[in-house]
Amino acid sequence: MPNLAPIGTKTLLYADDTNIIVTSPNLEIFEIKIDKIFKDINNCFKVNQLILNHNKTHYLQFNKKNSWHYDLKLNYQGNYNKSSSNTKFLGLIIDDSLSWKAHTDQMKSKLNTACFVIRTIQTIMSSETLMVYFAYIHSIMSYGIIFWGSQPYNYKIFKIQKRAIRIITNSRMRDSCRELFKKLEILPLYS
Repeated sequence: MPNLAPIGTKTLLYADDTNIIVTSPNLEIFEIKIDKIFKDINNCFKVNQLILNHNKTHYLQFNKKNSWHYDLKLNYQGNYNKSSSNTKFLGLIIDDSLSWKAHTDQMKSKLNTACFVIRTIQTIMSSETLMVYFAYIHSIMSYGIIFWGSQPYNYKIFKIQKRAIRIITNSRMRDSCRELFKKLEILPLYS
């Protein structure tokens, strides 16, 4: 499959997911590349007795904030593929402007659930709550941080991290977390 990609494209395969990155400064060349690759992939699938699920197939256009969005009509034998504003790739939600807002929103939901779990189990197993922090909260926060960690929405994640630290240490909601991070030997998100 990677050999199908013409110059200016890159194919990424992982398990049963196929991702194709197509770049071109010229819109006409871009459309030609997209059409060729789409036909080649459908033919490759047909030869290998595979079927492309058009309901799960979508494309994502990366744009600058104020650039125009071109509506492509990707189809093969009457099956149209939809444009999407974001997609999930290896557990990271990537949006068309690379703002990571959708990924951060998903993380907030998971981390809030983790805070509830820590608050619930703390009365039962107070000595193991730090282990639960690292198993649950820290693993969620550190996955893919190299991509989303420098975006402007991460202060919301940092606030949830501070809440978790306060729950673990039985501190009040207005207490400073600076010394608590040191005491627990946990790096804050901004580190």
